[in-house]
Amino acid sequence: MTTQPSVLFVCVKNGGKSQMAAGLMRHVAGTAIRVHSAGTRPGSSLNAESVAALDELGADLTGEHPKPIATELLDAVDRVVLIGNEVQLEEVGSAPVERWVTDEPSERGITGMERMRLIREDLAARVAALYEELLATQLGEQQ
Repeated sequence: MTTQPSVLFVCVKNGGKSQMAAGLMRHVAGTAIRVHSAGTRPGSSLNAESVAALDELGADLTGEHPKPIATELLDAVDRVVLIGNEVQLEEVGSAPVERWVTDEPSERGITGMERMRLIREDLAARVAALYEELLATQLGEQQ
């Protein structure tokens, strides 16, 4: 019997980047990977530009909303990905943790949907690499 790989994407508000990463992973992986997202201080809604940027690719965030970290997830997932320098976890759990410091186009004066598309593309490349890594790890464990 195989274990389905899982990942938790975390940012501060869970309204933009962590939701985008989760949506991109679901879009790429389908049901091959269990995907979760959460925030250390969840906001009240999803970032509309993040949602629109994913819609352009056919990735859907319907039904998603900002949520806090469920502590039991920290021990249940295969990987925790912290997105950005701002996010800090007091409890880490047993899963390996990595930090993605993503491109921030606003530092170069790029705003609006152009900014969000650049962030999306940065996250998409990282998500694709993580997807391959998680699947390769799973295949290695099966052999």
